[in-house]
Amino acid sequence: MNAFKKSLVVTSMALTFPLASNVAQAYEVSANVTIASDYRFRGISQNDTEIALQGGFDIAFDNGLYVGTWGSQVDFNDPDSSDAGLELDYYFGYGGNLTEEISYDIGYLYYDYPGSDATEFDLTGKRDLDYQEFYGSLSYLGGTLGFAYSDDYFLETGEFWYLYADYGFELPHGFTLGFHAGYNDFEHKSTDSDPKDAEEAFLTDGEDSYTDYSITLGKSWEGLDFALSWIDTTLDDEECFNTSWCDSTLLFSISKSM
Repeated sequence: MNAFKKSLVVTSMALTFPLASNVAQAYEVSANVTIASDYRFRGISQNDTEIALQGGFDIAFDNGLYVGTWGSQVDFNDPDSSDAGLELDYYFGYGGNLTEEISYDIGYLYYDYPGSDATEFDLTGKRDLDYQEFYGSLSYLGGTLGFAYSDDYFLETGEFWYLYADYGFELPHGFTLGFHAGYNDFEHKSTDSDPKDAEEAFLTDGEDSYTDYSITLGKSWEGLDFALSWIDTTLDDEECFNTSWCDSTLLFSISKSM
C-alpha cells in the first residue's frame, strides 16, 4: 500500500483465502473503510476541510506482489469548472525483506479523478488532474525512509519528488505514537498560452518546495482503529489556493479493517 499517503488514517488487517487446501496463504485479501474529519494529502486538504469517507481493497500474494485500490471524497471548492468529487487510486507493487530487520517496498500508483478530466484555477488555467507516481521505501525497527516520483504531477505541474521519513512505536495501554515529515519538491511548467502570476500562484515558475509534518496518536478498541493527528506544513497563506487548506489542523479518524 502507498503507506506515505494513507498510514495516518488507514490500518489494514488481512483475511486469508487459500487457493487450494494444499496451498497455505497463497494470497491475502484485505479491505478497510474510514471516516475522517478531513482528507489531508501531504499536509494539504483535499476535501475543503470537510469530513471525508474513504476506503480501500488490497490483494497481497505470498511472493511479495500486491495490487489494490483506494478512494476518498474530494472537494476542490471549484464547482464552476470541476466536477471532481472522488479520488480513486490504483496501485501495484512488490515488497520483501533484505535482512531480518530491513524490509523494502516499491510500486506504481495512479491517481484518478472520475468525471473530471481537467479543472481550472484562476491563476493556473485549465489543467489535467490525473497523474501517476512511482514509489519506494526502506523500513527498519519502526522507522521508514521513502520517496515518490511523478513525471508530471497534479494539475500538470511538471516533475515532482516527495521524500519522507516515518517513525512509530507502541505506548502503554495499547496506544501508538507516530511521527512523519515529508519534503515536497516540484517544478512548474508554464507556457505562453497559459500565462499566470508566478508570485501569487501556488506553484511558482522554476523549482519550489515545502515540508509537511504530522504527529499521530492511535488506539484500537472494539475492532475499530482510532487516530488523532496534528498536521501542518511550511506553506504560507499566500502560497495556497485556499488559505485554510494548508493551515495546521487536528484530524480525527475512525477506521474498520476486514
